[in-house]
Amino acid sequence: MKQIKERNGVILAAGIGSRLRKNKCDCSIKPLKCVDDIELLMRAIQSLEVAGCKEIVIVLGFREKTVRKHIDLNYRGQAKLVFAVNKQFKLQNGISVLCARPYSGDEFILTMADHILDENIMKLVKQSRPPVGGASLCVDYKIDQVFDLADATKVLAEGAKLKKIGKTLEIYNCIDTGVFIGTDGLMDAILKVYEKNGDASLSEGIQALAETGKMACIDIKECFWQDVDTPEMLAHAENLLRLASAKNQRRNPHKAT
Repeated sequence: MKQIKERNGVILAAGIGSRLRKNKCDCSIKPLKCVDDIELLMRAIQSLEVAGCKEIVIVLGFREKTVRKHIDLNYRGQAKLVFAVNKQFKLQNGISVLCARPYSGDEFILTMADHILDENIMKLVKQSRPPVGGASLCVDYKIDQVFDLADATKVLAEGAKLKKIGKTLEIYNCIDTGVFIGTDGLMDAILKVYEKNGDASLSEGIQALAETGKMACIDIKECFWQDVDTPEMLAHAENLLRLASAKNQRRNPHKAT
């Protein structure tokens, strides 16, 4: 088997996350919100550890000092954590990606702080390579199982190539799971959008790469994932985790829990 190079991880955790708050009096910080008793950001770190990342860049923004202090006090893993700060966190998420550039390396694994991910997705990513100067996106073809399809980012893929991406696509055949393998080419694409518009989303950078033929798709097949943007999504994510735990227990009845 061809050996895969070691890659840094990147987690986007800068946003305000107001949709996840139960009411106006809820002052919770989204990356520190617990899903099945584990904070979202801790879960994202664990996911990148499964993918083999020994160094993980966490891009913070909203209440960044509080989030960093919590992680510094509570993280017990082996990865080296590097913090970057996005002072423009009210802009689109492409700005957070650019903030990670000084630390990400020439090839990196990127995910979101608010996504719950099946370990098998990260094992798949660990063994995958992106196009030279491009990027790969993990996609889900199980469209009928997506919890909130209206909120999902849609993708049109042709074979292993990504052709179009966006929340408002009318023609699509899979969904963006928020897990990427990126290169400097992705950073350059986002930067060009930012220099032109004064703002940039990750999806805009992905679309720019797709138009050059340098954007690939990775099918997650039967793996599960869930973004956590609302209380309803959080409840659904916890249900998915319970189902996965029960399934694993049936497969390994003698494994200690």
